[in-house]
Amino acid sequence: MSALPPSEFSRIIDLRQIPPASVTLVASEDERRALAARFSLVRVDHLEAVLALVVDGKVVTASGRFHASWVQPCAISGEDLPQSANEPLVLRFVPPGTDPAPAEEFEITESDCDEIEYSGSTFDLGEAVAQSLGLAVDPFAEGPHAETARKAAGIVSEEATGPFSALAGLKLGKDDQGA
Repeated sequence: MSALPPSEFSRIIDLRQIPPASVTLVASEDERRALAARFSLVRVDHLEAVLALVVDGKVVTASGRFHASWVQPCAISGEDLPQSANEPLVLRFVPPGTDPAPAEEFEITESDCDEIEYSGSTFDLGEAVAQSLGLAVDPFAEGPHAETARKAAGIVSEEATGPFSALAGLKLGKDDQGA
């Protein structure tokens, strides 16, 4: 089994030393540069999370806000496209084998989806924030010149090539005959 590569934004938290106040994580310039490379971004200008940690036995819930700004290439034209996120963040760090589902039926909420297993007495809060950045990036984001780039490359719209394009041609021909 191969080990995971080291995180570009590692902030190890020890269960035995959880701070009583909120934790603020801010990525350094080197960390932002490494995260930009990891997520195929032009650059990461800012990455910060302010999180309160609540311990319940061996389960730790981190909740607060995640702020980031980055520049990514437009999915169509490749031009620089500034983006940002300012979102609530809820993460649950659980020991292996923790059953998140109660026996009865339940509804999954957004916070139920962010469970991260850890082993021993430590977990990497920074890596969880880095993964939140990765999830915030829209790989299909388009800039204001995307349509111009499509036309210049000869890429036609789905309406022009989709399954109904032939029918549109038939309708056009029918209309031309005065029907």
